[in-house]
Amino acid sequence: MPTMSNHGAEGMGTARPRRSCLSVPGSSPKMLGKAPLLPADEVFCDLEDSVAPGEKEAARGNVVQALNDNDWGDKTVVVRVNAIDTRWAYRDIIEVVEAAGDNIDCIMIPKVQSPGEVEFVDHLLRMIEDTEGFDHQIGIEAQIENGPGLTLIDDIAHASDRLETLIFGPGDMAAAMGMPSLTVGELIDEYPGDYWHWIHMRILVAARTAGLQAIDGPYAKIRDLDGYREVAKRTRILGYDGKWVLHPGQIDIANEVYAPSQEEFERAEDILEAYRKATDVDLAGAVMFGEEMIDEASRKMAEVTSMRGRAAGMKPRPVEERGDD
Repeated sequence: MPTMSNHGAEGMGTARPRRSCLSVPGSSPKMLGKAPLLPADEVFCDLEDSVAPGEKEAARGNVVQALNDNDWGDKTVVVRVNAIDTRWAYRDIIEVVEAAGDNIDCIMIPKVQSPGEVEFVDHLLRMIEDTEGFDHQIGIEAQIENGPGLTLIDDIAHASDRLETLIFGPGDMAAAMGMPSLTVGELIDEYPGDYWHWIHMRILVAARTAGLQAIDGPYAKIRDLDGYREVAKRTRILGYDGKWVLHPGQIDIANEVYAPSQEEFERAEDILEAYRKATDVDLAGAVMFGEEMIDEASRKMAEVTSMRGRAAGMKPRPVEERGDD
């Protein structure tokens, strides 16, 4: 599995693909066995909310076996542990990472409320890596799901160089805020706008400032694919990198929504090449691209689209094959 830095230019870096992030209960060996065959960019083996309290310890063994016995290809492979204020968290990390750390890209921390929780996981991972001699550094994903986490989000986002993503958790956030909602990630037509807009933007700004990816949380109505597409489009327009998937039927929609079209990708590549020639060869700071003037701001915008396309495995077609797209 590739390990790529999450920090870099334009606040996004060279990041792992995370258009679709599939949640798989650690208590289900059957679902854990199917997950590597599905076209999700990321799979996270869950030890938290999808696992009943009485099954949590047994689920660790299921996850270890799935991580070690399956071929995960180039997927980003993550384990979501229990929240740091529970009795299960430290053994989730120790038992699973010691036994399967070679096959883990990241540990996901739910309900993060302070930078100290991220630092705790960072130190545990460092000690395990040093002891076991892993050949890669395991990253961290942090879920923002309550008021304390949102209040301290900037400190959380800079708490560790292992951090790769900030993730919005709409279900727990709704409960923490006392919202009258009973379906995770749903749209509420009565509200004059998108009632999550400010929180989505707050998380996005903190993520980009720290050079992290921003991932939207789940949409629980798994048979309502039109609803899933609608909420995914809203965060994609804001700039989010991907969204959780609770059912295989949602994967293709996420992969489509959070990637540029072939035409958008090729236009971005062409802008980058035109601007490179203008600055490196012609020594100009701006240049005409068709009927549009492009400059450094245009390059930054094109770089984002190009990065997303390449992360999704896209390649530009030869110019003669593009036709009238």
